[in-house]
Amino acid sequence: MAQDMTLLWGSGSCPCWRVMILLEEKNLQGYNHKLLSFDKKEHKSQEVLDINPRGQLPSFKHGDNVVNDSYAACFYLESQFKSQGNQLIPDSPAEQALMYQRMFEGLTLYEKLNAVIYYDWFVPEGERHDSALKRNKEALATELKLWEGYLQKHGKHLAGRSFSLADVTVFPTVATLFRMGLSAESYPQLGQYHALLKERPGIKRSWPPHWLENPKGQDALKDI
Repeated sequence: MAQDMTLLWGSGSCPCWRVMILLEEKNLQGYNHKLLSFDKKEHKSQEVLDINPRGQLPSFKHGDNVVNDSYAACFYLESQFKSQGNQLIPDSPAEQALMYQRMFEGLTLYEKLNAVIYYDWFVPEGERHDSALKRNKEALATELKLWEGYLQKHGKHLAGRSFSLADVTVFPTVATLFRMGLSAESYPQLGQYHALLKERPGIKRSWPPHWLENPKGQDALKDI
């Protein structure tokens, strides 16, 4: 099964990591994969464009089926291998509703994170303003307070009692927040969530390799 799968990916990319965690959770180890460099613009290579005309990672193929969007790939793999590995969509309608809600809210958290840590990349040098970056940081802080409340209410997972697709898709963003200097003292619920899930076997096995090489991280979010 996994031998029919190919994943082209980049280290530290949240979308790539989502798919890799999902593959681990479904016991689909042994798939073909290739680590590409964003710095060298290998995501724009013909190898990637043959699978993903957008020139983005992840680029994922299962047999003749191409599913490049990370959320779509997670849904596809859970659907195709529902009875294998860990169940990632809960049976309870209430927990399902919460899972879907948190999954897609996770995209907003991801966007607000990127607006801060990639501000200099998104905004041309002549158009950058400290006030705009400050507003982005304030928007991220407001979003983080929402997630603090979610975790305080629902416990150690995002959608109820068990690890689910919500955790698969949102945890990489949370890990990046702390990689970029977010304080666990300022956001204790997120800090506990991060500390718990980073020890999960499938997450540990798929941890970004360049993070392992340089565990220190950065401090872009230390004042959030």
